Amino acid sequence: MTTVENMSSVPASEDTEFGFKRPEMYSTNIANSITSYGRHVFVLYKTPEAWISHVEEEGLPQRFATLLKDRKSDLLVQTKLNVCEGGGSDGDVLIFPDMVRYKGIKDTEVESFFEDVLVNGKPWRSGREEKISGTFVFVCTHASRDKRCGVCGPVILERFVQEIGSRGLSDQISLKRCSHVGQHKYAGNIIIFSPDSAGKISGNWYGYVTPDDVPELLDQHIAKGEIIQRIWRGQMGLSEGVAEKEHEQRVVPNGNPVVENFTGGCCQGANGSVSCCQNENPKPEPVKKEGKCAIWFQPLDKEEMYLGAAVVGAVATIAMIGYTFFKRSG
Repeated sequence: MTTVENMSSVPASEDTEFGFKRPEMYSTNIANSITSYGRHVFVLYKTPEAWISHVEEEGLPQRFATLLKDRKSDLLVQTKLNVCEGGGSDGDVLIFPDMVRYKGIKDTEVESFFEDVLVNGKPWRSGREEKISGTFVFVCTHASRDKRCGVCGPVILERFVQEIGSRGLSDQISLKRCSHVGQHKYAGNIIIFSPDSAGKISGNWYGYVTPDDVPELLDQHIAKGEIIQRIWRGQMGLSEGVAEKEHEQRVVPNGNPVVENFTGGCCQGANGSVSCCQNENPKPEPVKKEGKCAIWFQPLDKEEMYLGAAVVGAVATIAMIGYTFFKRSG
């Protein structure tokens, strides 16, 4: 468990510019602000205090970042990369939603690891693999990249430490500081990887998080699987179109966001697709197939019925005129 000291509040001189009272807080609709992806890799490396602005441009993270860029087309799924604090375990790699930890990867081993695990989807030939469980919370505290993350992240982290401890959840929730996750203006930014009621791992992103949101994130999102819509940025595994639809279905008609369960029911299928049946118009079922063509029966609206009747009448009239002409000529 991450420990923090002397981070009880944001200095007043920084709060309005970089902290939770800055004017940009809540100024943007943040739903669907992440791109679609299916896997997240975290490389354990040093501490946030030692990270350069672009930490993926040095050491072990650089080796992973280069391969992700060069072999993007070879990957099984869209993959994101982040760095998180090592805590004495530099070189370990966490992979979600696989819930696997690979231990002590060296620079010279990155290529074989990448080939086996990320390209071919096989166990790493060198081993050193262990399954992980529980919930993982990553808080962006990358101060050298953006001061807003450096100011907000540590305070959010401290509140998590306090609340996790008071609830006796230290053995169930892993809390780690991580590198830039995108969109500094949404700081504080956090990502939560946790199992749903079926045991499937979902990765949910939150922005504009404040210390006051932490109890709700623990009690609602982590304990009950209920997304906190007002600060929700999106979810690993959802395409942009599906995420946008998901957001629209979680907003009541008066525009106020609602808290909604993401762990099952009609709002999330087994394959990760989202479909709220009570809000959708049912699609007609195909009743007959001939080759590649499908015949569909659909109810016609009033205009279509009138148009159809007019067409039928016109055809009948033409047929009658043709028949009369034929009789006379004969």
